[in-house]
Amino acid sequence: MSELTVVDHVIHGRESCPSTSRSPIFNPATGEITRHLMLGGSAEVELAVKAACKAFIGWSATPPHVRARTLFRFRDLIERNLDKLAAIITAEHGKILSDAKGEVIRGLEVVEFACGIPQALKGEFSEQVGNSINAVSFRQPLGVVAGITPFNFPAMVPMWMFPVALACGNAFILKPSERDPSLANELAALLAEAGLPDGVFQVIHGGKPVVDAILDHPDIAAVSFVGSTPIAEYVHNRGTAAGKRVQALGGAKNHMIVMPDADLDKAVDALMGAAYGSAGERCMAISVAVPVGMKTADALIERLEPKIRMLKVGPGTEAEAEMGPLVTREHADKVLGYINTGVAEGAKLVVDGRDLNIQGYEKGFFVGGTLFDHVSPSMRIYREEIFGPVLSIVRTESFDEALNLIDTHEFGNGTAIFTRDGDTAHAFLSRVQAGMVGVNVPIPVPMAFHSFGGWKRSLFGDHHMHGPEGVRFYTRLKTATLRWPKGIRAGAEFVMPTLS
Repeated sequence: MSELTVVDHVIHGRESCPSTSRSPIFNPATGEITRHLMLGGSAEVELAVKAACKAFIGWSATPPHVRARTLFRFRDLIERNLDKLAAIITAEHGKILSDAKGEVIRGLEVVEFACGIPQALKGEFSEQVGNSINAVSFRQPLGVVAGITPFNFPAMVPMWMFPVALACGNAFILKPSERDPSLANELAALLAEAGLPDGVFQVIHGGKPVVDAILDHPDIAAVSFVGSTPIAEYVHNRGTAAGKRVQALGGAKNHMIVMPDADLDKAVDALMGAAYGSAGERCMAISVAVPVGMKTADALIERLEPKIRMLKVGPGTEAEAEMGPLVTREHADKVLGYINTGVAEGAKLVVDGRDLNIQGYEKGFFVGGTLFDHVSPSMRIYREEIFGPVLSIVRTESFDEALNLIDTHEFGNGTAIFTRDGDTAHAFLSRVQAGMVGVNVPIPVPMAFHSFGGWKRSLFGDHHMHGPEGVRFYTRLKTATLRWPKGIRAGAEFVMPTLS
């Protein structure tokens, strides 16, 4: 096997493969193995942590505006290499090229936010809190931090994490998904080209052994995670037990309420993109539509069904494709299993995405757009996150019934409502139990200068990602009380200095 077919770890600025175990990387559209990935463990994590600890000393002492200049250069390199990065994503994840480019651009927005770190790190100062005594508060980096990221956004989710972490002065270790790992190495190469010192950003590939080594290592101060709820809970519990700061974003079951007064054509267009974009492999995908009133439900399905049947499914490299394959054969089989379960549970299968056959790509991991009607809250296809191109319709009679449906679900990641009525929109915004809310916006992902995160079992930990919350997560507060010798009176003081 030639060296070019192997994706290695990036340790101390160099691609290296001290590990010997490897796993295949597939092209989801063809089902073919295109590369092999080196799988690490505790030994590789130990090497990376040692390099990161050394690099942190100099990087944390670098003035924030100088760190920002490195990120400015990185930002320009991302923009110049946009087509290349998108092609890497499509080749290993399967999403269409336009969606891959959009993912990179959303990640780039966090880089742009991080470029403003001198402003975000400004502290607080109070003069004369006592006689000749001043107080100052400021934020300092944590040290070595790590990110564990999922397959569905190999560019955007890592860039939710490391630009802010690096801008704050931390050293960062990335553990990307084994399913589409090559983009992480490309980001490491661009950071090096931008002038980031060796060891400040490193990539370790692997599965659970790498995750556990990161969670247990005493020199890793904080861990960011995005993935399924069971793993998010595991990461949070094990990481915090080891004394780490942890933010772990989990699963979702995002609902979109469609009120009787909604513009149905716009609601249908929104659902098409939100449910079937990226083959439903988004934590912010709309997987449940909740029409209020039977007439609304019937009209919604009447408009949805033909659009789903006309959905153009194919390789992500084809310009006319609207939806690509799922990431692996195993995941495609899992989604097909959910469709079979929905049929067995008694839901009405309006559009069947099983047995989709793409000429010339018969071995690809394709599942067609699927629509269920008359889904009830007791069904597995409603309760569980499918993470595929499957949309369920849950009919309700009133706004309160629809709202209660969302509020009683175990997940509270994102949600949306389509309505023309301001009072209804305001009531929804103020009452719904979810972390990210859209009004006539189907996927309400916050911009980079706000923060991303859900409620309930969609988030474990106290901090959301990127934006102001990201800065707080990757730093800790220090407050100093200052008095100079000329302000110190002779003799012992037996009260607080600020009271004397």
